Amino acid sequence: MEKTEVDQTIAELQKTADDVVVYKAIGSLLVKAEKAKINEELVERKSLLDTRSTVMARQEERIRSQVKEAQTKLQEDLSSVSGQPLS
Repeated sequence: MEKTEVDQTIAELQKTADDVVVYKAIGSLLVKAEKAKINEELVERKSLLDTRSTVMARQEERIRSQVKEAQTKLQEDLSSVSGQPLS
């Protein structure tokens, strides 16, 4: 969601002239800022969000793999105790 907002903001900034007055939201205040600096901050923010997304996807995949391994081991242990394979 935040990445979408950043993408939309970057797109809107690209449509504006270089000399346009731009304001940056800081808490509940709007502060006048340079368009180039805002664009740079947004591109950096987008990169950070992409990196976080990639890391979270890797962590999710690792956790899924660990859960699957634990589930398989548990089924094997339970089938050896009961003497019947579980499905």
